[in-house]
Amino acid sequence: MDVVTSSERPDLEQEAGAAFKERWPEFVFHGTAGPTYLPLVSTYFAEYDVLLLDEGTVAAGGWGVPFSWDGRFEDLPDGYEGTLARSVEDHDQGRPPTALSFMAAAVAKAYDRQGLAQQVLQALAGRARERGMTEVVAPLRPTWKHRYPLQSMADYAGWARDDGLHLDPWIRTHQRMGATILGPAARSMVVRGTVAEWEGWADMPLPVTGTYVVPDALNPLDVDRDADVAEYVEENLWVQHHL
Repeated sequence: MDVVTSSERPDLEQEAGAAFKERWPEFVFHGTAGPTYLPLVSTYFAEYDVLLLDEGTVAAGGWGVPFSWDGRFEDLPDGYEGTLARSVEDHDQGRPPTALSFMAAAVAKAYDRQGLAQQVLQALAGRARERGMTEVVAPLRPTWKHRYPLQSMADYAGWARDDGLHLDPWIRTHQRMGATILGPAARSMVVRGTVAEWEGWADMPLPVTGTYVVPDALNPLDVDRDADVAEYVEENLWVQHHL
């Protein structure tokens, strides 16, 4: 596989976007922090947005952001959105980054089960190492957590198989790369919209005020019909790699 950055191959933007879109539910693309920070991340940290190409076809991709971290769990941001914010603020204020956070990785369905997600993460980690960083973390969105939306991430984090690895395949991928589980990112992403917007994103009616289990959501969705607002707060799970 050839490794390129998205900025080097802007002609592949649509193809790369399709690989990500087919892996995640629509609502994750409507987080409250995205419009503010994602354009700046694309500008500031283009070297941490990589694609794996199979004879010119996008097979996988992933991206991350560098930020300043003192190594303590308590100093980590709230999660995905908090990391976006800190990376941009650190850059703007001239604080040198000490860690890279993996933010997302995806494999096109035609290339499943070939270990490409791990190759993406290794490519990103290598770039962090070359730039003097010593730690890599990630606010993971575990693959199977949506099956258990009423369980807390703290409880889910402790679910292991008989071989000691986690029940969740995405967490296992990181463990096999040497990562350790740190703890929940309790407010990793907030997605707020009108009831109609959420009915479209979730592809289901939300007829009354209340709490709903939504397909592919890791946590329940709170709906207020009177105020015409639905809010989803997603927990993720922090893991740490050592470079």
